[in-house]
Amino acid sequence: MQSLHCEYRQHTITASVMPHPDSPLPYAAGCLITDPDGHTSKRMGMPMKFFSDLENAQHVSLAHGRALVDEQLDKGHKVF
Repeated sequence: MQSLHCEYRQHTITASVMPHPDSPLPYAAGCLITDPDGHTSKRMGMPMKFFSDLENAQHVSLAHGRALVDEQLDKGHKVF
């Protein structure tokens, strides 16, 4: 499975969707964030966010990553 990724505010965000094959909503959204120095976060899951199709889960995962980058850079919260 190929993961979507994007560049945002000098960070690389990679969708990290976990499959749950026996579930009616088989994809759990999450992301990995790599900072400009090359350090990659642990998987940042979205609590209770499951999706029926992979593409939607990946796009939501990237949006979640962008929000986390904004929170860290704009509000100064250590998120990842």
